[in-house]
Amino acid sequence: MSEADLIWLTIFVLSVFVGIEVISKVSSTLHTPLMSGANAIHGIILVGAVIVTGLADSTGALVVGLVAIFLATVNMVGGFVVTDRMLQMFTARKKEPRA
Repeated sequence: MSEADLIWLTIFVLSVFVGIEVISKVSSTLHTPLMSGANAIHGIILVGAVIVTGLADSTGALVVGLVAIFLATVNMVGGFVVTDRMLQMFTARKKEPRA
């Protein structure tokens, strides 16, 4: 493993720990607005992954890019599903007319 690979791995591991700490501190009342913002960010990440994968010049880079596209898509779609379900909790239920 080269020194550059070790640096990138270190940055990745540290970002995972920081992400877990930040997300675990968010209260449930802020979750829906933050999820909406995160969905927008994941859309940008997905576009970036598609662009980078399109410019890949090796098989390894192409495979990593395709995995990144798949994970970004799953994350973005899952975020929209969770946001939709949370917003449905706050909508008033329609009363059916009595016969």
